[in-house]
Amino acid sequence: MKITDEIITSRRNPTVVEAVKLSEKKARESVGLFRFDGVKLFEEAVQKGVSITRVLLCESRAKALLPKLERLSALANTAVSVLSDDVFAKVSEEQAPEGIICIAEFPEKHVKKTDKVVFESAASDRARRMILLESVRDPGNMGTVMRTAAAFGIDTLVVSRDCADIYNPKTVRGAMGALFKMNIFVFDDICDAVEVLRKSGRSVYAAALDKNAVRLDETVFSTGDTVVIGNEGHGLSERTVNACTKSLYVPMEEGSESLNAAVAAAVIMWSMYRN
Repeated sequence: MKITDEIITSRRNPTVVEAVKLSEKKARESVGLFRFDGVKLFEEAVQKGVSITRVLLCESRAKALLPKLERLSALANTAVSVLSDDVFAKVSEEQAPEGIICIAEFPEKHVKKTDKVVFESAASDRARRMILLESVRDPGNMGTVMRTAAAFGIDTLVVSRDCADIYNPKTVRGAMGALFKMNIFVFDDICDAVEVLRKSGRSVYAAALDKNAVRLDETVFSTGDTVVIGNEGHGLSERTVNACTKSLYVPMEEGSESLNAAVAAAVIMWSMYRN
């Protein structure tokens, strides 16, 4: 671990400028790095073998946090900088900062441009449990889906490219560490993923209320079955619904509004888990 001697007191410091830039998707993708705040996420990242390149510490918390960092062999090559409390507060994206910000490399298990051949191998492995997302735009929903998926034993997430960025700070925060252990495939067209999954023998259900949809509580899932969840406002595209094996819907009281995408995903994933 390489600890800088000086305490950074300016937001114009290059280290601070680079950290702030990582709040933007374009900057993250150009360097292959993302950032996250907080002690719990730091501990989860280390536990899951995420490569942390730099740690920023708040001056008033550095004395308490440094011994913990020094004990971790995984941080042997990690640069550590201490920021004044004022600068740290401006850099942090938390309302109540815990004194630590990490900058890390994109995990290898996150495939930013999916090769169909690679995905075919994953699809044929029935031990992999999957959920698919099309055009889910809210980063908070994206993070919540990841966190819920991990709780219900789903280890692989397949998303369309127009979904919220998986490294958006709100996504990372909402996932609460699930991001670090989730296998993620990104498709320009989610129908391509559906096609591969069906060819592998899996049933793919569209979460959509159409004339042929069956109630979720009357659906019996088999090993390898999966579901596609759609956009918060418009649901799934007609093309995606038609590409799937069947459609299902979550029964609700008459007159009720449709469920939030993350809530609908949670109900469906629990049902899959129960089966």
